[in-house]
Amino acid sequence: MRTVQSAASLFLADVENNPQPSPYFDLIAAAKSSGAEYWRIWNLLAFRPKASHYLAAFSHEIMHEDAPISKAMRELIATYTSSLNRCEFCMKAHAAVAAHLFGDEALVWSVVRDLETSPLAEKDKAILRFVHKLTLNSGSIDEADVAILHSVGWDDTSIYYAIAACGLFNFYNRFVSGNGVKPVSDAAFKRLGARMAERGYLRD
Repeated sequence: MRTVQSAASLFLADVENNPQPSPYFDLIAAAKSSGAEYWRIWNLLAFRPKASHYLAAFSHEIMHEDAPISKAMRELIATYTSSLNRCEFCMKAHAAVAAHLFGDEALVWSVVRDLETSPLAEKDKAILRFVHKLTLNSGSIDEADVAILHSVGWDDTSIYYAIAACGLFNFYNRFVSGNGVKPVSDAAFKRLGARMAERGYLRD
């Protein structure tokens, strides 16, 4: 019979307790030695470092490298997608990243609470409405949805990045929630979110 795990533990003890040599292994060890809070997603990434390397590289390219849609907006897409999926960890983590990049925490949380009454620009609301449909009813997306984005000024490359960011975080939300990754404190989210905002997703 399995031992009951603590509230902060992952659902899969064999995954949590077997980090392999990797940058994530080193991050976990450093956090534990200093007593600092850390994101338990690192345990997932340390479990299969080769797969995690490719995932981090893809995430960094989509979310952090130069693109016609800003890093801040891509992180807001990650936050909003995560809120739709009720993934508290990803929502709070990427709200912290987005808030750092926008320089406006209140704006980010206003979008999470109610997109339509938020002060976000109408052009940006349009792409988040598209993200809403893509997350909750992807099979119904058609050319008319893309035409709406074109009509408010989004070009194809920007829409590509928005779709990729939304799709990526639909994966991360399920990866995190299914494994039982729990939120950390607000202070830790801000600290770790600021680092991700400045340096991106690569840990190598």
